[in-house]
Amino acid sequence: MKNNLNTKKSIQKLLSWEYWPMYMFYLPNIPFALYQTIKGGSLTFFTATNPAIENSGIGTESKHKTLLLFPEKHLPKTVFHKANSSIKNTLKSLNAEGITFPIIAKPDIGFRGLLVKKIENETALIHYLEKYAIDVLIQEFLTQENECGIFYHRLPNEEKGTISSITLKEFLHVIGDGKSTLETLILKDKRATIYLELVKENPLLDLDKIIKKDKKVNLSAIGNHCKGTRFINGNHLISNKLENTFDILNKQSNNWFYGRLDVKYNSFEDLENGDFKILELNGILAEPTHIYDAEKTTYFKALKTMRNHWKQLSKIAIYNNKVQNVPHRTTLGLLKDVRKLNKYTKYISKLNRID
Repeated sequence: MKNNLNTKKSIQKLLSWEYWPMYMFYLPNIPFALYQTIKGGSLTFFTATNPAIENSGIGTESKHKTLLLFPEKHLPKTVFHKANSSIKNTLKSLNAEGITFPIIAKPDIGFRGLLVKKIENETALIHYLEKYAIDVLIQEFLTQENECGIFYHRLPNEEKGTISSITLKEFLHVIGDGKSTLETLILKDKRATIYLELVKENPLLDLDKIIKKDKKVNLSAIGNHCKGTRFINGNHLISNKLENTFDILNKQSNNWFYGRLDVKYNSFEDLENGDFKILELNGILAEPTHIYDAEKTTYFKALKTMRNHWKQLSKIAIYNNKVQNVPHRTTLGLLKDVRKLNKYTKYISKLNRID
C-alpha cells in the first residue's frame, strides 16, 4: 500500500507544475538573467539592490538582522539563540521578553521551511536547541488568523513603490465527515495525501481519531509550500491604500527596495491600515509566490512573471550603483559567501532529513 501511495504522490507531483523542482523555474530564464547581467555591467551587479541587506538577500543574510530594519510594532517578540550558546540563558531571555509556549523556532539563515518548528513546551525547545547546533530565531507564536506574502519594490528615486504580488496562504487542513479517521481524511484529500509523512511527525495529531462532521483540522502551522500550504493568487486585493501603507513601511526601514514580506494579520482591512506583524523579509531571491496558484496561472505565465520581477530588480540595482554609488560585492567575495552558504545548506538539509 505504501508503494502505491508513493507512486500516486509521484504522479500527482509530475502532473501539477506547482510541485516541479526549482530548476524548472530558473533554467528556462537563464538567457534573460544573462542579458540583465550584461546590462548591469558586472557579474555581481544585483548585490547593489538592497544595500541594507547582506548581498541584497541571496540567502546568506541573517533573518534576525534583516528584521531589525523594521519598526518594533511590526515585529513578533523574538529571542536570538547563538549556536552552542547557553540554553539556560536563552530560556531566561524568553521569560524576560514575555514569550510563552507554543513558540516558533527556525534557523537564522534558512529557506523553504527547513527545520522550522512549532514547539509546544520547554522540554521540546531544549531538545531542538541541543539537536541543531545552528543560530536560531525563537519567536512568539502569532495568533493572527491570516498570513500572506506581499511583494514590494520601489525605485530609489521615486516616492511610490509597487506591490506586484499578493499570495494568500491556506494552511494544510482537512474537514471531518463524522465517520472517518484523521488518516482516512488525509488519504482522501488530494493535497493532504502528499504530506502524510510530514503530518505523521506531529505528535499532537491523533491519526486514528474520528473527526466530527464539518470540523476543520489544521495539519500544519507553518506557511511554507513545502509544508503543504496552498498559495493563492491574491493580486485582486492590491489597492492604492495598501501600497501607501507599504510605502510608509519601506521608508521607515532604509535601503531595501525589492523583496517579499511574509506577514500575519487578522483582516485585510487591518493589513491596509498597517496592523500586521512581519515574519520575515526575503530579498532578491524572493519569488512572487502567487505564481504557484496553478488554478489561476500557467507554467509559462509564471516564468514570464519571474522575468518581469527580475527586470525591476535590475533597474534598482543599476540605479543604486550608477547614481547612489552603491558598490557591487566583489566576485571573489560573493563566491566565498556562496560556497559557505552551500556548505551550510547541505548541513541543515541533512539535519532535516535525519529529523
